[in-house]
Amino acid sequence: MSTQDLPSQLAELVTEFHEVPEPDKLQLLLEFSRSLPELPARLGEHPEELEQVTECQSPLFLTVELEGTGPQAPVQLFFSAPAEAPTTRGFASILHEGLNGLPAEQVLAVPDDLPERFGLTSLVSPLRMRGMSAMLGRIKRQITALQGA
Repeated sequence: MSTQDLPSQLAELVTEFHEVPEPDKLQLLLEFSRSLPELPARLGEHPEELEQVTECQSPLFLTVELEGTGPQAPVQLFFSAPAEAPTTRGFASILHEGLNGLPAEQVLAVPDDLPERFGLTSLVSPLRMRGMSAMLGRIKRQITALQGA
C-alpha cells in the first residue's frame, strides 16, 4: 500500500483503513458515513446545482467550488447522500475528509486508483467501488471545468 503520492490527509485515511483488521473495515466505513457534513442551506435549496453520480447504487449528488482561481485555489466539496446508503455516504465522507480544502492541483493529482488503496475491494461489491471511482472522477472534472471558466 503506497501513500507517497497522496496528500498527507488522504494518506492518513488510507493508513487508518490498513491498520484496521479486515472484519472491522466495514465498521470504519460506517463510522465515516455518519460524519458526512450536511449540505449548506444555499445548496439544499438549489439541488439542481449538484451533479448526480449515476454510477453509485444509491442516489449521490455532489458539487465542487473553488475559493479563488489558479492551481492553488482551495477546493470545497459538497455531497448529498441518503442516510440509508451508508457505503455511499462513507465513500463520500472519506473523499470529503481527504480532499476538502486542498489546492486544486493536489486534488487533480490524486491517482485514479485511490478507491482500491483503502483495502475494501474484497468487502465491497465492484459496483460500489466503481461508484467511489466515479465520485473522484466527477470531482476532478468539475475542478477542471471551474478552472477553465
